[in-house]
Amino acid sequence: MSEHFDVHGGARLVGEVEVVGAKNSVLKLMAAALLAEGTTTVTNCPQILDVPLMADVLRSVGCDVVIDGDTAHITTPSELSHRADSAAMGKLRASVCVLGPLVGRLKKAVVALPGGDAIGSRPLDMHQNGLRKLGATSTIEHGCVVAEADGLHGAQIWLDFPSVGATENILMAAVLAEGTTVIDNAAREPEIVDICTMLVEMGAKIEGAGTSTLTVEGVESLHPTEHRVIGDRIVGATWAFAAAMTRGDLTVTGVNPHHLELVLEKLRLAGADVTTFDGKGFRIVQPERPRSVDFVTLPYPGFATDLQPFAVALSTVSEGTSMITENVYEARFRFIEEMVRLGADARTDGHHAVVRGVEKLSSAPVWASDIRAGAGLVLAGLCADGVTEIWDVFHIDRGYPHFVENLNRLGARIDRVATEPERS
Repeated sequence: MSEHFDVHGGARLVGEVEVVGAKNSVLKLMAAALLAEGTTTVTNCPQILDVPLMADVLRSVGCDVVIDGDTAHITTPSELSHRADSAAMGKLRASVCVLGPLVGRLKKAVVALPGGDAIGSRPLDMHQNGLRKLGATSTIEHGCVVAEADGLHGAQIWLDFPSVGATENILMAAVLAEGTTVIDNAAREPEIVDICTMLVEMGAKIEGAGTSTLTVEGVESLHPTEHRVIGDRIVGATWAFAAAMTRGDLTVTGVNPHHLELVLEKLRLAGADVTTFDGKGFRIVQPERPRSVDFVTLPYPGFATDLQPFAVALSTVSEGTSMITENVYEARFRFIEEMVRLGADARTDGHHAVVRGVEKLSSAPVWASDIRAGAGLVLAGLCADGVTEIWDVFHIDRGYPHFVENLNRLGARIDRVATEPERS
């Protein structure tokens, strides 16, 4: 069976919605459990497809993983396999984050190259170079990253780009290395702070979380812990854009508004009334048609590339002309091709997109190419006349728990439709 969404246009979203744990954090926290023998518990896990996929990855190296609602219990044995090459590896990008913990604890790893969203080139050069600085060899062989070391030692590591994944893998290898490791130009995302917090709870010595310089003093071993995942700022921002696009009134809880300061400021410029509740959430009220705003994607604390589809979607129904500049993933603009199907007035030129807002979009069949593009198409469908069919919605399910149910509760009308495959 394949599924698509039928999105009925003309909705105004009103009400309250709670954000659960961050997809971009929970999978890395689950991988960090490999660093300590015993049972680590991760709470506030989002009920999305990627969590059981990561559980399968961990089982493939010898862990016992039990998922109970929003809680994952990960029991890591004294002896792990160094080979992470299960079928689940090819289905999500974050599976590569087992590389650092396996090298850190076992001093060797064979990790299948990851899959995930089709948003552009995401090479592993910085991951490998960081491990080499720590004393490991690292090559790509037969579709796997192969790394091995007699022992790991502290090092001074400079990242050419503040890559979240590279920062996480190097960090998780360094916590068990001998001596001091300094990671310069490290990623600063809240999800990096979250994993640093959990590692410190496990006994690691890390300073500088949330800054561009992380200092890690290696320890001999770590112990299990219980850790609550931070709220998902990308999902929180999705609801903020949904309120602005539908001229709605949404209160969003479960996410720290300080993680969304730039997003909320952009929506203020678009004409939204924004109220924040310290550390707990925010409210967006859009009284009239949004005004055009320019967006530029950059690493945190800049505007997240994951939110670029929502910036484009908002611009398509705003008054005036917006320019969106994509500096992180070159293939993100594939989303615009689908927006044009919905009547958007948009064109791209390299890293830039120019979008002239229209009063209303028009319904059409469209295809989701990744998680955020899929959610952006749903929001666009809410602003179109007629019924918009959105296909390949499995992408959306990877990042948004109960998305359809929440939208319908807030005033939308969306139907999930199962379709029998055609027989030849």
